[in-house]
Amino acid sequence: MASAALGTAISVATDMTGGIIDRFRTMAISRGAVLTGHVIGSLLQTLAVLVLVLGVSLAIGFRSHATALEWLAVAGVLALFAFALIWLSAALGMAAKSVETASNTPMFLTLLPFLSSGFVLTATLPVGLRQFAEYQPFTSVTQTVRGLLVGGPVGSHAVAAIAWSIGIAVACYIWSIRLYDRRRAVAAS
Repeated sequence: MASAALGTAISVATDMTGGIIDRFRTMAISRGAVLTGHVIGSLLQTLAVLVLVLGVSLAIGFRSHATALEWLAVAGVLALFAFALIWLSAALGMAAKSVETASNTPMFLTLLPFLSSGFVLTATLPVGLRQFAEYQPFTSVTQTVRGLLVGGPVGSHAVAAIAWSIGIAVACYIWSIRLYDRRRAVAAS
């Protein structure tokens, strides 16, 4: 999901530097419509990739005893987290001065899963890294999905995953709109 969100930053930066936004500004559309269009398009693409990954994992032998409600919860948590990461990428794309910068700025998102509980138990990590891994959003999302699909505790991890996702999405939406307005004010002057 983190890798899929990178394309959003690039496409937003391309639109902002390519002149299409100047044409959109002459139309009577919402100031957030362009960014929301990017986010919805990227979210649909990410959900399609998640379905593909699920299909491959089932084909190679993954089996879960999760109920239909647990599968729905997994889909909801992953969609909400993808939505948050895509808004973060959109904001980073808006903040970038060039398309090249936008292609590199969100790269940290591809590293964060490796610094979470996705591959190793956080209890086995050195103290400083363990603290970071336990309290970053990828760990709570990973633990929630893992708990729902293969059993285990979900409660506090699910609350943290949802809180992280909503917090990131709201903060980055506001940041994106402010950056869009700031670029609009600069372009008008």
